[in-house]
Amino acid sequence: MNLKTVPLGVIGVLSAVAGAIGYSLVPEKLWIATLLEVSALLCLITFSIVHFSGLKAFTTRRSTRLGANSIMMILLFVAILAIVNFLAARHSIRWDLSENQNFSLAPQTYRVIRSLPREVSVTVFTREKDPGYQAYKERLDSYRQASSKISVEFVDPERQPKIAQQYGISRTDTAVFESAGQTVRVNAPSEVELTGALIRVSQDSKKRVLFLEGHGEPSLDDRERTGLFAAREILIKQGYEVGTVSLLKEEAVPDRTAILIVAGPRRPVTAEEQERIYTYVEKGGHLLLFIDPDTQADLNPLLKRWGLGVGPGALVDLQDRLAQGDLTSLLVRTFTEHEITSDLSAAVLFPLARHITFDEQVGSAWDYVPLARTSPNSWAETDMKGRVVNLDEKEDIKGPLPMAAALSPKVAPEEGKPRPAIVVIGNSTFATNAYVNFPGNSDFFLHSTAWLAEERNIMAIVPKDSALRPFTPNPLEERALLYLQVILLPATMLFSGIMVWRKRRRL
Repeated sequence: MNLKTVPLGVIGVLSAVAGAIGYSLVPEKLWIATLLEVSALLCLITFSIVHFSGLKAFTTRRSTRLGANSIMMILLFVAILAIVNFLAARHSIRWDLSENQNFSLAPQTYRVIRSLPREVSVTVFTREKDPGYQAYKERLDSYRQASSKISVEFVDPERQPKIAQQYGISRTDTAVFESAGQTVRVNAPSEVELTGALIRVSQDSKKRVLFLEGHGEPSLDDRERTGLFAAREILIKQGYEVGTVSLLKEEAVPDRTAILIVAGPRRPVTAEEQERIYTYVEKGGHLLLFIDPDTQADLNPLLKRWGLGVGPGALVDLQDRLAQGDLTSLLVRTFTEHEITSDLSAAVLFPLARHITFDEQVGSAWDYVPLARTSPNSWAETDMKGRVVNLDEKEDIKGPLPMAAALSPKVAPEEGKPRPAIVVIGNSTFATNAYVNFPGNSDFFLHSTAWLAEERNIMAIVPKDSALRPFTPNPLEERALLYLQVILLPATMLFSGIMVWRKRRRL
């Protein structure tokens, strides 16, 4: 036996393949891959020397030259594909063809990503078989492509238990956002959760939102229908620090308060408290007022100082209201052009609201914008003892009437000083647990707080988890559907059937 009878070429190729596979499986044992690759190189060199004459004769054949040309064309085509794939990976373009644009980020999210002050790393602890894996991957790929400051890593807690233990992960489908020593965790792959975490982790300090208490306002800890627990959770997810304050105990609104919310007080607010609220606003504070009809909390003395007021009675709208609901359950669709209402796409439900008034002479220094109005077929009902069906032009106030308004100074403050702002809404029930998740309510609530906090990038993000869009008809639309489905369509089918029957009978 001599070297010519040994399949050195086959041994060399097999050794090269084995080295590559070994390195991919156990990269820490580099010496094994190195030994296999060196052996492959020696075998191939020896094979070339031993079979030099045969190789020389083989390369001079016509068939070999034609084969070499084919191989060169194949290699060129593979190289072109590799270059195209490389460019596509670096500069990829995605098209979202889903019905509800489920894989496209909301404009609010793009504003947050563009304003990122520093790099953010996201570590997702999930397995490929877990339900949240694909949702995390699709959404975070969109975040990563929108900004180079966002890096994403997926970790299987079963294969890499040390990393999971280091982060204290007790459940899968958990994403950890890290930036400059701050950490935020997310347990759901929704865009609202991910963007909220991105906001919180990229800010050095959170803006504080305080709710006034001590006058029968709904509780932030109350999970029942009348509580504000859901509203508090929405604010926390959007990056705010939420708390309460009692101006009966405090002599002033605490420093660093970005927004003071007075949410539906039932008992009187004392003159001293109103004076403290006024002082807070005049120093550049931001006030959000929810004032319900039929309440003993007389805030008119405070509002009059800015030219504002709340009208008597409750609003009734025969056109823009919830179908089959009470006449005072307003489904508001008419908004004035403003930063708060610019992105609103759904109607806002205001159960039992009152209207807002403004005196231009008293509030001449303020820019007054009515945010939401009732329809022309509405009025403020001053007598709520009986069932409301007709407008009394002598007692009631004819619409359209504003039920929410924004107030800001016409003249910008001196440089370095904060700019005061006020939003008054003639209803507090829309933000309670029973209604805040209604399409449009959470948007309106968050848009108002974002405008007051001077953070346009923190806005409500409409969930895209379902392509089903509920249709909420007003009374006019409800009657039209009734006539169409119950009367017109069956009558048309009956008439068509009679005509066909008569035509066949004549044959």
